[in-house]
Amino acid sequence: MQKLITSLVILLSLNLSAQTTINGKVTDAKGMPIPGANIYLEGTYDGSTSGENGTFSFITTQTGTQTLIVSFMSFETFTMLGAISYMQNVHVKLREDVNALDAVVLSARTFSAGDTSKVTVLKPMDVVTTASALGDFVGALQTLPGTTTVAEDGRLFVRGGDADETQIFIDGIRVFTPYTPTTNNAPTRGRYSPFLFDGITFSTGGYSAEFGQALSSVLLLNTIDEPDQEKTDIGVMSVGGSLGNTHKWDKSSLSFNVSYINLAPYNAVFTSRNDWLKPFETLSGETVFRKKTSSGLFKLYGAFDVTQFELTQEDINEEAGVHFKLKNKNFYLNSSYEGSINANWSYFGGISFTHGNNDLGIVDSTIADEENSVHTKLKFKNRISNRFKLYFGAEYFATNFKENYSNGSINNANYGYDSNLVAAFTEADIFISKKLAFKTGVRAEYSQLFEAFSIAPRLSLAYKTSGKSQVSLAYGNFYQNPSRDILKFNQDLKAQNTSHFIVNYQYNADRKLFRAEAYYKNYNNLVKYDSDFANFNSNYNNKGFGFARGVDFFYRDSKSIKNIDYWLSYSFLDTERDYKNYPTKAQPNFANTHNLSVVGKYWINDWRSQVGFSYALASGRTYTNPNETGFLNQKTKAYNSLSVNWAYLISPQKILYASVNNVLGFKNINGYQYANTPDGNGHFNRRALQPAADQFFFVGFFWTISEDKKSNQLDNL
Repeated sequence: MQKLITSLVILLSLNLSAQTTINGKVTDAKGMPIPGANIYLEGTYDGSTSGENGTFSFITTQTGTQTLIVSFMSFETFTMLGAISYMQNVHVKLREDVNALDAVVLSARTFSAGDTSKVTVLKPMDVVTTASALGDFVGALQTLPGTTTVAEDGRLFVRGGDADETQIFIDGIRVFTPYTPTTNNAPTRGRYSPFLFDGITFSTGGYSAEFGQALSSVLLLNTIDEPDQEKTDIGVMSVGGSLGNTHKWDKSSLSFNVSYINLAPYNAVFTSRNDWLKPFETLSGETVFRKKTSSGLFKLYGAFDVTQFELTQEDINEEAGVHFKLKNKNFYLNSSYEGSINANWSYFGGISFTHGNNDLGIVDSTIADEENSVHTKLKFKNRISNRFKLYFGAEYFATNFKENYSNGSINNANYGYDSNLVAAFTEADIFISKKLAFKTGVRAEYSQLFEAFSIAPRLSLAYKTSGKSQVSLAYGNFYQNPSRDILKFNQDLKAQNTSHFIVNYQYNADRKLFRAEAYYKNYNNLVKYDSDFANFNSNYNNKGFGFARGVDFFYRDSKSIKNIDYWLSYSFLDTERDYKNYPTKAQPNFANTHNLSVVGKYWINDWRSQVGFSYALASGRTYTNPNETGFLNQKTKAYNSLSVNWAYLISPQKILYASVNNVLGFKNINGYQYANTPDGNGHFNRRALQPAADQFFFVGFFWTISEDKKSNQLDNL
């Protein structure tokens, strides 16, 4: 018996000697205890949780080198690899997880539309159901702050910048000819329908180093990665018709849509200030093919359109009016692949080709131009840690533009240019904590046309002031080559330049969003010339300069009033430029000092309808009255427009849609044209430049045929 007791004592003592106590304390970075943290040895059942004061203790029989894991929600997991004997009195400081939902977001200067965005200003459906937009994503974005109302143009004018200073990208690749052709005093539209897009990012300044050749703004459109189901969309409209289809396979899908627009029937019913000889007519189509691979996604996007029209427009200097004829053909092809190399490395590669052809007749002049452009990009992302992400890449732009011009005295004059530009960029996201983050980068460009090299730094930071609000700062330097209307005549120039300074405050909570943003932009090396218009015999230089400063406000609320969603935008803009043929610096005639936009949408369940309105108010724009002294010495009256729309759900897949732009018939004036010579009293007569029609009416029937028998085209209206 004595031997048995001795043996048990020896075994017990050996077992006790093989046990080790692991203990310590868990706190945050400021030393505050974290109760309830999970602590354990990886690959074992040995562990514990921290108490109210953050302390923990547990016993293990493991020996040698082990891995201690400490985790807690909203904090980064802590890992300690070492000998068991050293895991006593461990002080674990957990760092906040910068990927948490309440973490700071680098959002100064950017408006995103997409359900995956942390800061969603407009959802995809909003972009195409805004009453004044008529299904044009550019028109919908003009209800956001930072944009300027230039009703007769239709393009994006952003924060004192000309429309040429905003560039558009599809899946990260440049679109060189994003707008449909038009005539004087008639607004253009974006070429690409919202049918195939699910994400839009609109940057009003200070944008990423990945993007260049835009002095004011970039608009990023992303095609759908994976359609949810097969479906067919049919549209019958007062101005034409459309057809779309999506087909899915196991790892791939194909979507397309075609549309035909002809305004002849519309013009026969509603009068126009233009004398149409051949009303506006266009045939367009788009398609996107997607293919999933083991490590990524391949996309091939293509679009084409053919547009033609002919008309005579009133002109104070031409009794018979000005004859204008145009035929345009445009083709765009975009291919991209995005994939991952491993858990930390991913990459993106893409290429686009644009071909545009215009045949114009203006009075006795004929103009034929052709543009062929290529953009290719390769970029990499390295997720070094949750707190540090590195991006870098390179891209190449090539443009060949040719124009042939003839009139009564000039026969087959040829103009044009070749431009090749290579760029490299690098950028890093640095998260100091959930409250503080930086994005810093630099872009370098070399222009073969100008034989010049430029460096453009970018920097932004964001600090979270509370769980629902944050402040942000952004700075950027940007370069852009002069427009083709300049380069086709003269290439002995250099890139234009601007710097952006932005401060932003944002509050986002409970389906309410408020943003306030102030900015300052400084322009240098703008192009000037000494003639009324850019011409082959003009003298050009880069002595132009200017500034733009202002504040933007945006508020959206879909919570306070049942079934009502609305947003308000207001912008104040103070800007002056000395460029083009300006004799002195002045507020350019595309700039409004004040811009107000109010958009509302109301779902009426008993009527199975969504009704909406969009109101725009913009202060007058400058023009030169030759009967008075000075340059750009007067302003037009304020611009007003109230648009309404109504979508009625006939059945889950059939919709009747109607809209009226400027329903109250405001007599807006875009400017004035003055006679070239004074009358007998020395007075220059003038005529008002008004829209071709004060109102526009639209009616459409849309039918979706899908697998779930519930989907409809409300998203595409």
